[in-house]
Amino acid sequence: MEERYDVVVVGHGAAGLAAALAAAESAGSNGARVLVIERAPQAARGGNTRWSPSYMRLEAPDRLAPRFEEDMLETSGGRSDPAYVKRLAGDATPVLAWLQQHGVTFDRPPNYFLTAAAPRIQPVGAGAAIVEALARAAGDAGVTFAYDTDAQSIERAADGRVAALHVRDAAGTERRIETDAIVLACGGFECDPVAMREHLGAGAESIRPITPGTAYNTGGGIRMAIAAGARTAGDWNGVHVEPVDPRSDHPEAVVLTYPYGIVVDRNGKRFFDEGGGRVDETWETLARTIHFDVPGRTAYAIFDASLGDIPDYGRAVCTDREPIRAGTIGALAAALEIDAAGLEQTIAAYNAAVPVDATPFVATRVDGLATAGLVPPKSNWARRIERAPFLAYPLVCAICYTFGGIETDADARVIGPSGPIPGLFAAGEITGQFYGKAPGGTSVLRALVFGRIAGERAFDSRANG
Repeated sequence: MEERYDVVVVGHGAAGLAAALAAAESAGSNGARVLVIERAPQAARGGNTRWSPSYMRLEAPDRLAPRFEEDMLETSGGRSDPAYVKRLAGDATPVLAWLQQHGVTFDRPPNYFLTAAAPRIQPVGAGAAIVEALARAAGDAGVTFAYDTDAQSIERAADGRVAALHVRDAAGTERRIETDAIVLACGGFECDPVAMREHLGAGAESIRPITPGTAYNTGGGIRMAIAAGARTAGDWNGVHVEPVDPRSDHPEAVVLTYPYGIVVDRNGKRFFDEGGGRVDETWETLARTIHFDVPGRTAYAIFDASLGDIPDYGRAVCTDREPIRAGTIGALAAALEIDAAGLEQTIAAYNAAVPVDATPFVATRVDGLATAGLVPPKSNWARRIERAPFLAYPLVCAICYTFGGIETDADARVIGPSGPIPGLFAAGEITGQFYGKAPGGTSVLRALVFGRIAGERAFDSRANG
């Protein structure tokens, strides 16, 4: 029997669920047949969103953070599409009001940055709350879900319009689903070893996924869209990575107190300016350096007891494992199984470079407390490591999402060689709009904004031809 749906959405994260619900709501009392395809089993639905803290760059649900557009464009070095960024800014508060209508509430709790470029709010219950609320609302609106089902290819009609989506279920059964509108919202390629190695270099394929949901992002949607004629966009060498504790199985097990100590390799040597800027300016560089430039791809953040003097420092440590502690530097090195002489020499040189009479140490802002004559320098938060007990966390690189993807416009339409591909839309990580560094507090937000736009436009394109 031929299957037909008005709109087919590929992906069950924030972007896909927003698209499915928006399409169903756009139909109103007339109703619409909307299908969500998800390659994960139902118990694992939600992709990266389910595990994400889902911080959003707003002061409140009805108020953007200052310089929202300017910061996004500056972070990308001016390479992001200004129309896309403007649309994101304009639709951010309406989409959060929409989420609130569906039961999502927001708070402005202290996030895990002790220093940050902009304020952030968070849904109560984090990303899982978004997934559950939108999935429930979509189900109530009549949306159908197909789990353990992998999208394979997009079929286009002779006139260029979308005609069908070909899928395969867990049993290997292939199906053709006829539709006039497809929304691609199925993530990037961070768990595709071939693409990671091709675009980021040897060893990229072994970067640890940040969450269980990340493992489902293997680039299939991007490849499928390109085969259907989509152009590519975004920084294909760019990824959002974070320094995490490898001992922990906890999602987002970040350790972001490193500016208040030093970071060393297994030889006990520093390799990075730990105080080179705010944490949200340096964490990607640190994580990437650890994976590609540090022997063994593991580093160690070293502190003394003064870490405990920083108010609320624990919110910058999201691992569920205790730090490794010791009464002497040598004993700490032995516990870490790194070079003791090297670490002792590094700390002696570092301590000697910390000014004796300096401005006060201030953990919550860039304080200008810098070392003198040290290579690499420590440009802020430099204070001696001398008070026992000494403690350390191992650090490895973990990947959250990739930047390269398919080109879309401010209406979430997928762009081909001659303009928008009729009936094809995309939102979220699959779209290439980030360059250089991730603009913090925007990844889930843009998924929601452009997912909603994609769902509305997909239904409209189906209804109006």
